[in-house]
Amino acid sequence: MKEKLRGYWKLFIVFFRIGLFTFGGGFAMLPLIEKEVVDVHGWATREEIVDIFALAQSVPGAIAVNTAVFIGLRLYGLLGAIAALLGVVSPSIAIILIIAQLFSQFQSNLYVARAFSGVKAAVLGLIAAATLRAGRSAIVDRFGLLVAASALALSVSGVIPVVWVILLGGLSGILYHRRRGEEQ
Repeated sequence: MKEKLRGYWKLFIVFFRIGLFTFGGGFAMLPLIEKEVVDVHGWATREEIVDIFALAQSVPGAIAVNTAVFIGLRLYGLLGAIAALLGVVSPSIAIILIIAQLFSQFQSNLYVARAFSGVKAAVLGLIAAATLRAGRSAIVDRFGLLVAASALALSVSGVIPVVWVILLGGLSGILYHRRRGEEQ
């Protein structure tokens, strides 16, 4: 029982740090989640974390929250999922409550506005880096490149909802590998 409690606490602390030190939302958290989960703690391989990110993106909710829940569930069941979830959302809740109290004072501050313009640009860079790292693991052949390019084009154009892009990607993977005789 002590070992499980240590595991829950470790999950909470790891995801609390991720939530505390990552600005810009779920996608900006992906590089830090990958580093902690794969490199630091060895809770998943690079290939597994890409699959977890894909699964977390395919269900409703924030990708970082969903990823934390999936990893917690995988390691320690329902209580692990709850520990990871509480860890990743607690910093945001605390910061939002503080900012809500002080927002009117910060709203017109020129330095705060300038700082946020820099933070937004940095977050975009973090998202791009996470995309490149995930792409190296996910795009291993021409088929993967074609699906990724098609998904990008459909997403950017807004022709169909994102959920359909994800479903079409899954369906195309099934059909492609079935046609090639790679069913397992």
